[in-house]
Amino acid sequence: MSKKIYCIASFRAKEGKEQELLEVLQALEPQTLREDGCIQYIVTKHIEHPNAMGKSFPIVFNEIWESKEAFELHCNKPYIANFFQTHCVDEDGFVEDFNVCVYSDEVN
Repeated sequence: MSKKIYCIASFRAKEGKEQELLEVLQALEPQTLREDGCIQYIVTKHIEHPNAMGKSFPIVFNEIWESKEAFELHCNKPYIANFFQTHCVDEDGFVEDFNVCVYSDEVN
């Protein structure tokens, strides 16, 4: 089995801030894609589809990392910490709510 880490980072923007949040998140892509161990890092928007009836936040990062260590290094990068502080923690940030989950394809 691989040691890959799959991360789903979901965001709900504050009212009227969805486009601004999307642009801030898209701006994180180029730098992150250059990080060691980054396989995929793409921000996506929820779309309606009759075969996908689950609940979701409107904006989601789909990430694949080579290893837990590569993911942890990414999470500790100053520009990532700054994003979370500025937009998820600070009151005047663009994020109303968020959820970050990691998964493994190892089934033990």
